[in-house]
Amino acid sequence: MIVEPKSKGFICTTAHPTGCCKNVEEQIEYAKKAGESFAADKEKTWKKVLIIGASTGYGLASRIAAAFTCKADTIGVMFERPAAGKRTATAGWYNTQAFDKMAKEAGLYSKSVNGDAFSDETKKEVIETIKKDLGKVDLVIYSLAAPRRTASDGNSYTSVLKTVDEEFTTKSLNLNNNEVITATLEPATQEEIEGTVKVMGGEDWELWIDALKEADALEKDALTIAYSYIGPELTYPIYFSGTIGQAKKHVLETSNRINGKYADVKAYVSVNKAVVTQSSSAIPAVPLYLSIMYRVMKEQKLHEGCIEQMVRLFTEKLATEEVPVDEEGRIRLDDWEMKPEVQEAIMKVWDEVSTENVEELCDIKGYWDDFFRMFGFRMPGVDYKKDVEI
Repeated sequence: MIVEPKSKGFICTTAHPTGCCKNVEEQIEYAKKAGESFAADKEKTWKKVLIIGASTGYGLASRIAAAFTCKADTIGVMFERPAAGKRTATAGWYNTQAFDKMAKEAGLYSKSVNGDAFSDETKKEVIETIKKDLGKVDLVIYSLAAPRRTASDGNSYTSVLKTVDEEFTTKSLNLNNNEVITATLEPATQEEIEGTVKVMGGEDWELWIDALKEADALEKDALTIAYSYIGPELTYPIYFSGTIGQAKKHVLETSNRINGKYADVKAYVSVNKAVVTQSSSAIPAVPLYLSIMYRVMKEQKLHEGCIEQMVRLFTEKLATEEVPVDEEGRIRLDDWEMKPEVQEAIMKVWDEVSTENVEELCDIKGYWDDFFRMFGFRMPGVDYKKDVEI
């Protein structure tokens, strides 16, 4: 069938199998090239890596960087939907199929487990796979983003994008027509805050590390990393100080708990750069901020996507005698985004931008290109008029 993008706002309900494959292939080529100059025999490198949340965005890029830059064996965990009738599979399903195929062709071990990463059953299946095929893993990446979670006690929790304490009004971008609008976020209830922390906080990350340690599936001096975001002050009420920010603070607290609990496991939080994702597209102000940031960082030759960030994480941050961190112990991959000259240029545009000049002042095309490429569309070299097997 011919697959076309069907989207409304930040939701895209179709994915293109050939385009997704091309997207993965391009990231792999970047990671391979980086691997040519990366000393694979460095004292600090990784050979057996578990990625929890491995099918899109930073999780997928982490898996690609581990495999094709560091030549690591990888196990990826994801929760994706295959095609059914005329309904395409999710982009993450196609991404994973492409990764597994290309890893096999490169002689690399890869195993993908499609299941609910929050569940005890999936943890058990993954640990059994580690023990059977790899023995132990030396790096665990936790890159899970989900709207809801069913905990092992049977209770269900939902995450929300809201402020804490008081409502907040800001500029935003209407994704249906690229109009600059005013958006207001209502404050969350205490139950909503707690639910968001349950879903997006560090509790499940810690449960994974506990289960891996109990099963003796972690190498001595293993590393584990969870991903986070801080952002500029203009988005603080929505993100850093909002419900998601409360969850990310819990992730940082969890890293400290893991470090205190296990002498032979080192846990870090990596604060990454803002990129276009389906979840970030749902946050008021963020799409507008991203489209401005894209323009500024491209002009200053500092722009990075997920794969560039993850290759830099592996080669410049982790493969060092001592992992560089900030005063709170966090790895800062958002260091280029938060450069004063970048933020000053962004704020200048932010104050000036309106519906009338948004196309001129912002990289709207770059934003939408990245959005649709998440689902396999707008990839150079792909014939979208051609019938494909979904």
